[in-house]
Amino acid sequence: MKKSRRNFLSSISMLAASTALPLHAFNFGSSKKLKIALVGTGIRGITFWGKRLVDQYSDIIEFVGLSDINESRLAYGKKYIAVSCPIFSDFEKMVKDTRPDLIIVTTKDSTHHQFIIKGLEMGCDVLTEKPLTVDETKCQAILDAEKKSNKNLIVGFNYRWSPYATKIKELLMNKTIGDLVSVDFNWYLNTYHGASYFRRWHGEMGSSGSLWVHKATHHFDLLNWWIDSEPNEVFAYGDLEFYGKNGPFRGDNCRNCNHAKECDFYWDISQDEFMKELYVDHEHEDGYIRDNCLFREDIDIYDKMSAQVKYADNTTLNYSLTTYSPFEGWRVAFNGTKGRIEASQDIPYHKINTISEAEKHTNEMAQTNKEELSYEPIIMHKLWHEHETIQVPMEKKGHGGGDKRLQDKIFKTTDTEDPYGRTAGIRDGAMSILIGIGARRSIEQKKVIQISQLTDLKPQKKR
Repeated sequence: MKKSRRNFLSSISMLAASTALPLHAFNFGSSKKLKIALVGTGIRGITFWGKRLVDQYSDIIEFVGLSDINESRLAYGKKYIAVSCPIFSDFEKMVKDTRPDLIIVTTKDSTHHQFIIKGLEMGCDVLTEKPLTVDETKCQAILDAEKKSNKNLIVGFNYRWSPYATKIKELLMNKTIGDLVSVDFNWYLNTYHGASYFRRWHGEMGSSGSLWVHKATHHFDLLNWWIDSEPNEVFAYGDLEFYGKNGPFRGDNCRNCNHAKECDFYWDISQDEFMKELYVDHEHEDGYIRDNCLFREDIDIYDKMSAQVKYADNTTLNYSLTTYSPFEGWRVAFNGTKGRIEASQDIPYHKINTISEAEKHTNEMAQTNKEELSYEPIIMHKLWHEHETIQVPMEKKGHGGGDKRLQDKIFKTTDTEDPYGRTAGIRDGAMSILIGIGARRSIEQKKVIQISQLTDLKPQKKR
């Protein structure tokens, strides 16, 4: 117990700062289990940061409290996670009564800052799901609160930990294509996963900051890590041309829609037992509808996005996000002074797919250790030479295997040095969202946005 606890403390402090901190940075003690309180009992909260922690690490952690504004869903979350701790609709009361060591924040994006700041002020360390927050004002408030406290904030990035992303990082670190010059990155959300964002609160700018922040923070964090520099300026385009008011018809929600037979996006949430028990059965309390109409008038986020980003080391990035692609996948290309690296995942024309487009997101989110090993290629093409194909062992579940590797690093393999620098702290969380926030401001103001003008963080040439 004591050895596992010491390892955990060391690991979590590294995650907080992206560099090692002394163990006293986290004052958890040395003999008792780590006391965790979770706020936000939606799907990510009760699965990845709830049930999986209990299943995998119950020898060194214990949940002392769960909190949510929806008391009915909160009770379901407690049952699903399988814990005996008390539940609270009042976050501050939970913290006062249970005195957790670590608060995990998995609420709606626009409320992250409330619980992060209050948690730090109340003397707790905080781990938040991505994105850190949704705008520059809230970001600055979080930065200020973290500086004032003697506690630490961790951002739960997981994509860095997938074997495929790590292999790309290794090739770039080793200068296999020389010095990096430019990057092209295209992400495609299919008509199942992409549409899901427009069914719920993510479709409202005030709640999610748009997919520039909620979804693209994953991508921008990967890019910042791969490029190993920080963004300096951004110029972007974006529009809403497919979902929302552009739809041919609309209804109250999918399950009761009069257009079910003619709408290609029809989805009966009541046929999904887990989604029904987690959301439908509790919507009477707070009015949160999980299967809203994709074409409702109050959707105000963008469904097509593209941006150009210039980094402090002069690397340029061309980025795009499509939200209604016929397939789900991504492509990236790195141009260097000595060659080019091309990588992609789930492009259907490159191989025979064994799962349908409808199943892709379900598999990505699944938290299970059962996995069929497959291989995906990375193409490395040096100047004056034939290209080389590198086959990388792959997983699909848990965000490409990144979920379990992130948590295992915290709890199990903390003594192992990570040569790839995959740990992410508050600065990483801020820099990933500031690209998306800057892109939003660029669209609104029709001009280039300087990242340094958004908060007091000054972009660094080297991360």
